[in-house]
Amino acid sequence: MGNYKSRPQSTCSQELLNKILENYALLEEKLQQDLYIADTEGLTDIQNVCCNGTADQLASLLSPEALGERLDNGMTLLHLCCLSKDIPINEEYLEKKEEKKVEAEEDMKESPCYLQLMKSSRNKKDREGIKENEKENEMQMQETKAYRHKDIKELVRILLQKGADPTIICKNGFSPLHIASYKGDVDLVRLLLEKCSHLDHTGAGSVTALHISCMAGHLEVTRALAQRGANIEARDAVSFSPLHIACLFGNESVVEYLLSRGVDVNISGSVGDRPLHLASTFGYYKVVQMLLKKGARVRIQDEEGNTALHCCVRNGHSNILNLLLQPQFRSDAHITNVYLDTPLHVACYHGWFECAKALLTYGGSSLLLKENLWGEIAVQAACTGGQSIDLVDFLLSQDPALINYQSPDGHTPLHSACYHGHAKIVQLLLSHGADTNLTAHDRILNSEKKVIQEEQTPLMWAYEKGYDDIASILKYFRRPGLYEDYARGDYLSGLETTYFPIPSPIGKLRTMIQEKIDVLHLRLVLPPELHLSLSDIENMENIGSGSFGKIYKGKYEDKIVAVKRYRANMSYGKSDVEMFCREVSVLGSLDSPYIVKFVGACLQDPSQFAIVTEYVAGGSLFSTLHEQKRSIDTVTRLQIALDVGNGMLYLHTLPQPIIHRDLNSHNILLSNDNA
Repeated sequence: MGNYKSRPQSTCSQELLNKILENYALLEEKLQQDLYIADTEGLTDIQNVCCNGTADQLASLLSPEALGERLDNGMTLLHLCCLSKDIPINEEYLEKKEEKKVEAEEDMKESPCYLQLMKSSRNKKDREGIKENEKENEMQMQETKAYRHKDIKELVRILLQKGADPTIICKNGFSPLHIASYKGDVDLVRLLLEKCSHLDHTGAGSVTALHISCMAGHLEVTRALAQRGANIEARDAVSFSPLHIACLFGNESVVEYLLSRGVDVNISGSVGDRPLHLASTFGYYKVVQMLLKKGARVRIQDEEGNTALHCCVRNGHSNILNLLLQPQFRSDAHITNVYLDTPLHVACYHGWFECAKALLTYGGSSLLLKENLWGEIAVQAACTGGQSIDLVDFLLSQDPALINYQSPDGHTPLHSACYHGHAKIVQLLLSHGADTNLTAHDRILNSEKKVIQEEQTPLMWAYEKGYDDIASILKYFRRPGLYEDYARGDYLSGLETTYFPIPSPIGKLRTMIQEKIDVLHLRLVLPPELHLSLSDIENMENIGSGSFGKIYKGKYEDKIVAVKRYRANMSYGKSDVEMFCREVSVLGSLDSPYIVKFVGACLQDPSQFAIVTEYVAGGSLFSTLHEQKRSIDTVTRLQIALDVGNGMLYLHTLPQPIIHRDLNSHNILLSNDNA
């Protein structure tokens, strides 16, 4: 079991999803920046025409040189034609409308008389005139908008005929096709598609035009792209497909269309997250219904072990939970994630009363005694979260004996509530008979820096976290009919003046969680072509070993490579996994003839973590000098020294300089000719 006090506040999957949402918010912000040009003063004549001109004006100015003009932000003439154009407002009409409004207000201030009645009649006619003018103005604006839209298409058509490329990316990472898809202008999208040779070109965040239309919820644009041949299972930077994006933003009509096109309803993201996970997380009931109807599997887990049940109860979507728990979907209320949390644990941590009741109705009372990685059952999770006092009361009503349930480390529901500062729940637990003298076993460092076990009461946990109000409740709580000092216990003698907060040791669990985050991030940022599997490497033979693991020689895609395999060896300090992730990140960013070439890494299975590099046949300088006893002439020595110097120079002059820190003859590799 993990150390309870090292329990993380959020899971890896939550942190990753928050990052994804932040990235898409930033992406949409950049799209908005590209959609409008605030300053048009610096534009050339032809750029101004693309923004607000006519087809005839463009034809008269267009030349091969002008076709290649770009703004400082990388936008082409075709980008400018695709931007949002403001419809001119009839300022004269607005001024007259305001004048008549003022006149009407002044008339209302005068006393009612025969003249006032005549003015009221006149004002009524004026108001009718204003309404007629409003209708005329609206029709005029609609006509102007339709005319302008027609003119934009003519401008785009002329540019495309002259060879303009709709896939050119501006500095913010979007092509004209991306921008038109975000606007939802299906006519413009169809026009661009006629000359678009590569529909799945990617922009910022590796998103395609189809991703963007699914994000914005434009069904007609999505249909136009898909019918033209856009890949409906294309992946963005986090391996999200268009279906993932449509479910992430709850665009029901788009989801329905993609499913009708036969997209895989259980398609996986980079960490095993499915569309059903996303729709359940954000509470899109109709989307969940559509996914289930097409065969989405409720019990399928992401890499953190979360199912759709975990996802929906995290945010309290009881309507979706009741849908997922229907027998035909074969849900399992007892299924656990990597933290051994059942959906009931998740509901209790977040205080969702209705979800907890539904899960207990479906999964039975045995759910109440399921322990997670920190040894907590449901009632302890509810006391840790502290979100619902009613939920704690309900759980205790199911089995009153749970009030003093002790986890493997000895902590009780009262310990949990005290440690997290939930005073009202502490009072509730005491009223139900919680024993203040039960102790938890906490590992601490003594003065000699040796780890010892110390028994700690709920009062000590409250003191450790500085919750004086809870400490007072515990010290002075008296049960009716019992002697005064019952709830205080013998341990209180002298405690008020001698107790000091004890630092909680960082346990093995925190290392495990951090490593999982590191690996997930590494899988996300490493380009797909650098993701390898040991099964891809042929004729592997052991050629060395070290504290990290073993080194093999093998063959990959007709090239001889070196394979450095790691063995998992977790400790309370830096682990092999952390060092492995760091080495892959560094090697993947280097490109120099003086640095061994990085081929790829095996990241999927921790038991098979490996780094693959080019194989340098001459071995190390140490082996040449001390094992093979070979002499090296002066010229070769000088060449080796220069090469090493160039390698160090490359590392030290990177945008983020790297210091080797272990430069020795073991780490200097030679080719067959000692070069």
